[in-house]
Amino acid sequence: MKLIYYIILRITLALTFILTVWAIFFYVTMIDEVNDEVDDALEDYSETIIIRALAGEELPSKTNGSNNQYYMMEVSKEYAESREDIQYKDSMVYIEEKEETEPARILTTIFKDDEGRYHELTVSTPSIEKDDLRDAIQVWIIFLYVALLFCIIIISVWFYRNMRPLYVLLHWLDGYQTGKKNKPLSNETQITEFRKLNEAAIRYVERTEQMFEQQKQFIGNASHEIQTPLAICRNRLEMLMEDDSLSEKQLEELMKTHQTLEYITKLNKSLLLLTKIDNGQFTDTKQLELNGLLKQYLQDYEEVYDYRNIEVTIDEQDIFNVTMNESLAVALLTNLLKNAFVHNIDGGHIRITVTKNSITFRNSGVENPLDKEHIFERFYQGTKKEGSTGLGLAIADSICRLQHLSIRYYFEQKEHCFEISRQ
Repeated sequence: MKLIYYIILRITLALTFILTVWAIFFYVTMIDEVNDEVDDALEDYSETIIIRALAGEELPSKTNGSNNQYYMMEVSKEYAESREDIQYKDSMVYIEEKEETEPARILTTIFKDDEGRYHELTVSTPSIEKDDLRDAIQVWIIFLYVALLFCIIIISVWFYRNMRPLYVLLHWLDGYQTGKKNKPLSNETQITEFRKLNEAAIRYVERTEQMFEQQKQFIGNASHEIQTPLAICRNRLEMLMEDDSLSEKQLEELMKTHQTLEYITKLNKSLLLLTKIDNGQFTDTKQLELNGLLKQYLQDYEEVYDYRNIEVTIDEQDIFNVTMNESLAVALLTNLLKNAFVHNIDGGHIRITVTKNSITFRNSGVENPLDKEHIFERFYQGTKKEGSTGLGLAIADSICRLQHLSIRYYFEQKEHCFEISRQ
């Protein structure tokens, strides 16, 4: 959710709560003030009637033209003692002069004359239409709410325009790719905080580019400097192994050392390849037909497969074309071919199916499915296999993510399946 929508939503909720509470308190306070004024008038009116009744004077007309009315009747002592001295209530009364019913405020009081008789006096006066008042307050509260919300939206939009430099910077950072040619940041602003943020972003990008270049140089140097002494060590070991004077035990130890160097060499190459992939150094892409590449490298593995009596079949149902870096395509296919060989069984099989949108490698192997949650993690091997560095599937996964492909593992019909498809 954008910041402006988040602000408007929060302000809307706050306004709803504040204005609702305010309207309730306003209505209660107003009704209380109106009742106080009406009650004072009713008390004065009732006192006048009681004074005249006790003095034996003529009582005023029950309808005196002001819509005020009164009723008086004699009551028993028990009834008088069971009632409060003064009671107030709201009710509907019939106005004889208008011949209609209107809301009124009613006062009921008990008094005793000189002869000890008790009388109940009921005095009423028309009151305001409280339902109409409540409806009017509700209408005007809604109007106030809409007006305030409209003003807040206008102010928020105005504020959003002042936030434009922030969104320009975010858009620039979102499209920035380290190691590639990017557009310079053009984000003029008079706001001090945004100007400092622009400067900080540019400094961060410059440091990132510098570190990226240093990393690329290190990878390039490591690729040459580490491989050279490893190759020298291997050659010297091979020369030593040709010496006829060596005992069988010495020759065995040299062979183990040679195998270790071979493993370190392959591990070093795999790690360097992974680092280059993660750094996005394979930028050159072109349209490739993976069917041809697959069959080309299958020929290189024929002798290896025959050595373990592994049967390889390929079912080309269509041509799988993809736009990607050719070196990465070769690394992807060869790693999956090697994985199918290393984790296979003697006398097993490899079945490869190619469609328009996918390539699936199926191979025999252990009879239990692998952990598909960790199968593509670096150095995860499950059961240790000779010749495996634990990086082949991690490399395949990194290549697929870089080239916008999808790779997944599943176990079906006692076969381990790795499927490459378009996202």
